[in-house]
Amino acid sequence: MGQIVVIAEKPSVGKDIARVLGCKNSSSKGYLSGDQYIVTWAVGHLVTLVEPDELDEKYKKWNTADLPILPERIPLKVIPSSKDQYNIVKQLMNSENTDSLVCATDAGREGELIFRYIYEKSGCKKPFQRLWISSMTDEAIKEGFRKIQPGSNYNGLYQSAKCRSVADWLVGMNASRAFTLRYNTLLSVGRVQTPTLALLVKRRKEIEAFVP
Repeated sequence: MGQIVVIAEKPSVGKDIARVLGCKNSSSKGYLSGDQYIVTWAVGHLVTLVEPDELDEKYKKWNTADLPILPERIPLKVIPSSKDQYNIVKQLMNSENTDSLVCATDAGREGELIFRYIYEKSGCKKPFQRLWISSMTDEAIKEGFRKIQPGSNYNGLYQSAKCRSVADWLVGMNASRAFTLRYNTLLSVGRVQTPTLALLVKRRKEIEAFVP
C-alpha cells in the first residue's frame, strides 16, 4: 500500500498536522514523513495566473488598442520565489509511491484555490480528499480526519474561487492599463482595492466637509 500525501497551506499548519499523524522523518525542509502519511505544505500561493505579456509578447508594451485583454483561457505559472517548494510538492504528489492526496489547505475559498492550482499545474491525477478544519488543536485535527470528505464535494467552492481569481485578473490587468494610459501615470486598479479606496476617500471628504 502506497502513502498518502497531505498538502497544507502553511509550514506551521503542516507541522501541526504532521505531529498528530506521527510524521517525524524528513530528508528535506519541505515535508515530514511517517509510515502512512507524508505531510508537505505550500507557502501561501505557489501557483498563479500568468501575466499578459506571458500570453503574448505584444502586451509588454501597454497600448490602448490592445484593450481589453480577454483571453479564452489564462494559463497557470509557478511563482518564481517559491518554485523550490512547489517542486517538492509536485514530486511528492506525482510519486509512484503516492496512492492519494489530502487537501489540507485552509477551510475556505482561497485555501481551495491554492491546492487546486497546484494540483492542476503539477498535472497530478491522483484521487484526493478534503480535510476541513477550523481549529488546529490535536483533537480537531483527528476529528477532521475521521470526517474527511471526497475532494469532489468541494468542486463548487473551487469554481467560485477560480471565478474570483479570473475576475481579479481581468479587472486588474485591463483597468490598470487603461487608467495608466489615460492619465499618463502608473495607476493600480483592482476589483476590491479600488472600490474600497473609494469608500475611504468618500468618508474622508465627508469628515473634512463636516460643519458642526
